[in-house]
Amino acid sequence: MAVQVKICGIRDAEALDAVVAAGADFVGYNFYPPSPRFIAPVDAGALAARHAGGPQRVGLFVDAADDAIAAVLAAVPLEILQLQGSETPERAAAIRARFGLPVMKALGIAAEADFAAVAAFAPVVDRFLFDAKPPPGATLPGGNAQPFEWRLLAGRAIPKPWLLAGGLTAGNVAEAIRTAGAPGVDVASGVERTRGVKDPALIRAFVAAARG
Repeated sequence: MAVQVKICGIRDAEALDAVVAAGADFVGYNFYPPSPRFIAPVDAGALAARHAGGPQRVGLFVDAADDAIAAVLAAVPLEILQLQGSETPERAAAIRARFGLPVMKALGIAAEADFAAVAAFAPVVDRFLFDAKPPPGATLPGGNAQPFEWRLLAGRAIPKPWLLAGGLTAGNVAEAIRTAGAPGVDVASGVERTRGVKDPALIRAFVAAARG
């Protein structure tokens, strides 16, 4: 089965067109205002309209209130809600029930013990995203271009589909997939020419390397 690829933090038409042309499975829109990859819901809605049948649209939220999620969904037809903050399993379940959409929970990983949260979230989410824990002093919960020890995932039974994230690039993604046994990968900073600005050539190279 082909490795699934998610390109996160899309903010312009050129980047979205590259994601679609490269054949990525998921396109991520970041609705966390402090992020350099933040996109206003109205702008994300306009982008989404360019490729109605394209990759699955994922909305990234960080400890968002129901009203904030509802406002985004009024502007953008999302297919997955990605929870990137300190949401509890109870909150994840409530969001899933309220909006009737699949939920993907991001978990920061630095050590074996960090996988303990999987058991609590597995009954109430549809997917996991394993990212590196933010480095000390970081202001963002993810997208910090930091890898973690991929071997921590090798041979581990994860009860839901999952993606590997954190410091991935076209140059290391194949090794990361092999080492972790990842069925899918997620990239943001690794396909940018400058912080928050995607490079279509890097997007194409990343998808090709992940699938190769």
